[in-house]
Amino acid sequence: MTSKQVKPLSGAVRTLSGAVRTSAGAVRPVAGVRITGGLLHHWQRRNGTATIPHIIEQLRAAGNVANLSRLLEEDPAPYRGRYPFLDTDLYKTLEGLAYELGDGRAGEPVREFFEEVVGLLERVQAEDGYLNSFFQNPAATKKPWEDLAWGHELYNLGHLIQAAVAAARRMGDERLLRVAERFADLVVERFAQDGVCGHPEVEMALVELYRETGRRAYLDLAAAFVDRRGSGQLRHSIFPGDYFQDHLPFRELPSVTGHAVRMAYLAAGAADVHLETGDRSLFEALERLWDDLVATKLYVTGGLGSRHSDEAIGDRYELPSERAYSETCAAIAVMQWAWRMFLATGGAGYLDVFERVLYNAYAVGLSADGRAFFYDNPLQRRPDHEQRSGAEAGGEPLRRAWFTCPCCPPNIVRWMAQLADYVAAERDGALLVASYAEGRIEGTELDLVVETAYPWDGDVRLTVERAPDGPYGILLRIPGWARGATVTVDGRPYEADAAVTGGGGPRAAGPVDGWLSIERRWQAGDEVRLTLPMPVRAHGSHPYLDATRGAVSLARGPLVYCVEQQDSPDAAVDDLLIGVPEIVDANIERRDDAVVLTLTAAAAPPPSAELYPELPLERALPETTVTATFVPYFLWGNRGPEAMRVWVRTPDATNGKKAK
Repeated sequence: MTSKQVKPLSGAVRTLSGAVRTSAGAVRPVAGVRITGGLLHHWQRRNGTATIPHIIEQLRAAGNVANLSRLLEEDPAPYRGRYPFLDTDLYKTLEGLAYELGDGRAGEPVREFFEEVVGLLERVQAEDGYLNSFFQNPAATKKPWEDLAWGHELYNLGHLIQAAVAAARRMGDERLLRVAERFADLVVERFAQDGVCGHPEVEMALVELYRETGRRAYLDLAAAFVDRRGSGQLRHSIFPGDYFQDHLPFRELPSVTGHAVRMAYLAAGAADVHLETGDRSLFEALERLWDDLVATKLYVTGGLGSRHSDEAIGDRYELPSERAYSETCAAIAVMQWAWRMFLATGGAGYLDVFERVLYNAYAVGLSADGRAFFYDNPLQRRPDHEQRSGAEAGGEPLRRAWFTCPCCPPNIVRWMAQLADYVAAERDGALLVASYAEGRIEGTELDLVVETAYPWDGDVRLTVERAPDGPYGILLRIPGWARGATVTVDGRPYEADAAVTGGGGPRAAGPVDGWLSIERRWQAGDEVRLTLPMPVRAHGSHPYLDATRGAVSLARGPLVYCVEQQDSPDAAVDDLLIGVPEIVDANIERRDDAVVLTLTAAAAPPPSAELYPELPLERALPETTVTATFVPYFLWGNRGPEAMRVWVRTPDATNGKKAK
């Protein structure tokens, strides 16, 4: 993709480029996007004013910064923290700060932290390029590269590279890039013939470093890391090979498996390798694994991972609501994979999943005030919920300020900061609007101003600011949930122009494979209005998914909803019964900067005290009705530790019928 010169808020000219920069694939990402209003803008503003200052404070308190500075001392203090990969929390934060600083959203305290950490990294990096505050410790119990399964040294490098590339692209600051290149060059030399990391992540980063520098060795090593998995080069401990996606070669995996974050990061890296090499067999494996993921292993919220014990994906249809692990980092990894599949194919279906994850499984990981986090994201909270024991236990029943393994909070920061990079794409002769957010899109040939309150309503207005002389296409994604979408151009229902479409007279435009295409000669001031109807939807589940059989979940637009006990004062959420008539009659109401759904539901009769009672052939339900309000899933858990459900029982689940 050809980079373009734009003026940042500071007034200096810089080259603008996004998190993923590729000229290969069916479409190319557009980096010239600014989000200026709406929910995503609120999220980004909160990221800068609340989450980032909180993260910086926690990184200092936890010792992440001190772990670097102590390496400059003659007699270093002990390494602080339980895990050898805590440098990555600094790197992920730096990546987010690069966006905040480069886009003019951050103040002096953020810049001071950025300067401090980058300066430390430059000073403590070993002469040969190695950089890891755990293994550089003279008192370390292991030597560098001794434990590839759990040492995470290459994983650390991956996040360092991504931070470095972000700083170079968004800030024009290449200091961190030089640090990352030195480490990467050491890794290229050290792993030229064999070796693989226990935690995939470096694959994506090496491909991006190749895109930034043009050095083929980085791409070749990324491809080698993908191909070496399953070859027996990794020493497994604690968990078997499938936990590491190392029991079979990647191309032979029948299903997504093992540790959820590792799996999705690996797939995203493999997708990057395919984009740059055109490896068809690799893409065929990616398509097969993606289809399996979406059809059998993804929660209705877009969350991935059903097992707490090994943070793993689980079997097909193994999707328990109350024990969903659905790690926040896995949500980010799935979005990274989805975006790369979209770039490779132009397929709108990948964006549907991306959006579902963004507004649900990812967004729920952060509290409304931006200072507390979920590591795992259940779809049900029982009234007698007990906290887990072990490293992540803290007694808090809801989100926490920090974790012993704090991978999710800084991951939220970096992803929130770069949301604009996932709004639009282009190909020769067309601009594709992939996601709807209020702001400005600067493409290579076409600029648009977007006005919308999405995802709260489906009205989107796009105004052309700059256009080429000849015909050009604007492609609008029509989400899979949207039925009856309509579009007008300058106030008139759109019909494709015969001169542009090749003759045959005017024809109505309709969505094809998730895209509604408008091709014509544009002028500044032209206006396109898209309307995506947003009725309340009811979702059931596959009959093999035992955990939610006989239950229904509610959605509106891209948002999944849940009911908290606070919003069902007259009946326990476990006793609510909702059928189709109640869903159709749901009241849609704007409340406290969100859209909520209020339903009249039935309350099931008191259950038998027996755990497995004998069921009568018929059971009449009482005529008692109650009112319950459903809120967007991402907002649950901000008011107190009470019961919650995404999936609510239906009258059919009572093995009876309502009494008349």
